[in-house]
Amino acid sequence: MARELVTTFLLTAFVILLISRESIAAKKPHILFVLADDYGWNDVGYHGSDIKTPTLDRLSAEGVRLENYYVQPICTPSRSQLLTGRYQIHTGLQHSIIWYNQANGLPLQFPTIATHIVGKWHLGFYKKEYMPTNRGFDTHYGYLTGAEYYFTHKRCYETCGIDLRDNLDVDKNQNGVYSTHLFTKRAEDIIANHDKNKPLFLYLPYQAVHSPLEVPEEYVKPYQRIKNKARRTYAGMVSAMDEGVANVTKALKQHRLWEDTIMVFSTDNGGQILSGGNNWPLRGWKGSLWEGGFRGVGFVHSNSLETKGKINRELIHISDWFPTLLSLAGGSPSNITGLDGYNVWDTISKNAPSPRTELLHNIDPLFTKSGTPAYSGTFDTSTRAAFRMGKWKIITGNPGNGSWIKPAQVIDSGEHHVENTFEDTNKNVWLFDILDDPTERNDLSQKYPNIVKKMLTRLQAYNATAVPAIYPPPDPRADPSHNGGVWGPWE
Repeated sequence: MARELVTTFLLTAFVILLISRESIAAKKPHILFVLADDYGWNDVGYHGSDIKTPTLDRLSAEGVRLENYYVQPICTPSRSQLLTGRYQIHTGLQHSIIWYNQANGLPLQFPTIATHIVGKWHLGFYKKEYMPTNRGFDTHYGYLTGAEYYFTHKRCYETCGIDLRDNLDVDKNQNGVYSTHLFTKRAEDIIANHDKNKPLFLYLPYQAVHSPLEVPEEYVKPYQRIKNKARRTYAGMVSAMDEGVANVTKALKQHRLWEDTIMVFSTDNGGQILSGGNNWPLRGWKGSLWEGGFRGVGFVHSNSLETKGKINRELIHISDWFPTLLSLAGGSPSNITGLDGYNVWDTISKNAPSPRTELLHNIDPLFTKSGTPAYSGTFDTSTRAAFRMGKWKIITGNPGNGSWIKPAQVIDSGEHHVENTFEDTNKNVWLFDILDDPTERNDLSQKYPNIVKKMLTRLQAYNATAVPAIYPPPDPRADPSHNGGVWGPWE
């Protein structure tokens, strides 16, 4: 009898668990997407950093850490791929970033997904049509350019101008308020006023931890052991951001939204060594095609994850978030043509194999050519490009700084410890087995020429689908002195 009771109890519990999971799956979740700016591989606690990130460490440990996750080397391309699910070569944004004085923007024909954006836009604003609230967002509180001062909210280049918007209105009343705190507070307000019976999609692209290096002194004090001033200030900025994430998740809990929230945390590119960031032991930094330029810090936290407390090493890219989150929100990615991203929810939630077997990092036709083409009749290896196929990664053209840089030391004078390579300046092909050699120390391009040719053929095929790169010259009409001292649309 006792055995029957136990069996009945277990079966009942199992059925309740199944029903509970089905209810969670059927209910449209709330989505919080936190995007850190210029946040390096070696700048999060769980990668062994000297910077304390208790909130990120805890949330990632409770969820799924993405350790084979890729973003783009610089700001605009990561944001465009996140919000459209398309490679740069398919939006015309494959060269550099959108500068504050360029008549450029994420092409209007591409839909985006989110409800609220709090923080950095950086996808163009020269016409009102390109402003966030005219691109599908219900609200936007934040700035339009790529960087500004954290306390004054001004972007200065030749002329200074305020760059802080509340939807389409300029907010001139926040001078002296640190942007990480400002954006956190706005996120908390959105959460507090949200109808919990309706799905929330909050996109929170913090200014932190992009230069300039500014933070209230209280966040720097715990890092006096770090002798390098830039690294010390940067560490304080990371701590302020970590605290901000804690406060946003606390607000979700307080207003009974957390239990049904899927939270994604991601960086937009590798750390900028010149501004305190670090990517050790990976090679390279922000802007480069080495792993340090675009292997991303990322994780997912959600009660709906079927496997938790795991490290996921499946191949995932920032362009995969668009179809994944669209599907979770009840949409159908299959109804949208031209997507390069994949729905990777089963990969994250169930630890299933990734549907992604290859990844085009980029092809940049406008970047300065490097050397002479190494192979005839296939992709021009003097062109800057990078491509991943299975375990293999190929780089062509000029990949950018390829140093291995340890974090500024805490005991000595604070100088960086740089390990350089000295290669033929005409060299323009590298091949790495990234699974066995994630720090890119062993170039195999001479050993496996057939693999090189196969990957160049794939690059050529991708290049055939590319649209022309959009990169207009500076427009003097963008000067904020022509617009009341404010950065904003000028056409």
